[in-house]
Amino acid sequence: MLDTGKFRNMNKIKGAGLTKAQIRSKILLRLKTQEDEERNRKSKFILNKLLKNKAFRKAKIVMFYIAFGGEVNTAEMIREAQKIGKVICVPMCRKDKEIMQPAILENHAKLKLGPYGVWEPATENLLKPEDLDLVIVPGLAFDKKGNRLGRGKGYYDRFLGSLSNKTYSIGLAFDFQILPLIPTTTYDVSVKEIIFS
Repeated sequence: MLDTGKFRNMNKIKGAGLTKAQIRSKILLRLKTQEDEERNRKSKFILNKLLKNKAFRKAKIVMFYIAFGGEVNTAEMIREAQKIGKVICVPMCRKDKEIMQPAILENHAKLKLGPYGVWEPATENLLKPEDLDLVIVPGLAFDKKGNRLGRGKGYYDRFLGSLSNKTYSIGLAFDFQILPLIPTTTYDVSVKEIIFS
């Protein structure tokens, strides 16, 4: 069930009638221009909601993303999850195969820049996607039904589409990333819940 959180702030960027490219452009600008203080405040609020979330509390192996480009900051979420004993993975992209694989992120692990400028573990310690209990998903925009708009490469759609029904997915977003409607295709995969602030 989606954490609609009343979907209050569906302001300024209306999803209906805009193309994916137009939505991406507008949201990327909002992410880029959002003050760091505001981003950190909202990320902290999202962290607190996540820590109370039933699916998160139950999960033993969680795949997070390492935030970049103004996304909801996951660094403190990862630290908190490690503190309470969860096994943490982050995506490693294989550009040649156009796939993403979960790699274990140890405490104080060395990171390297991946093919799209996203940090990933320097050491490849891969897990099978079916081992995951929960996937924390980034997105540029989401709608009330859990439809998600990513950056256009399709990595998360392919990855989420390959998971079994037992693996839960939660999208993280700021309020301005929640739109009334996201244009979708048959290749797009929605998330099961959204936590936002």
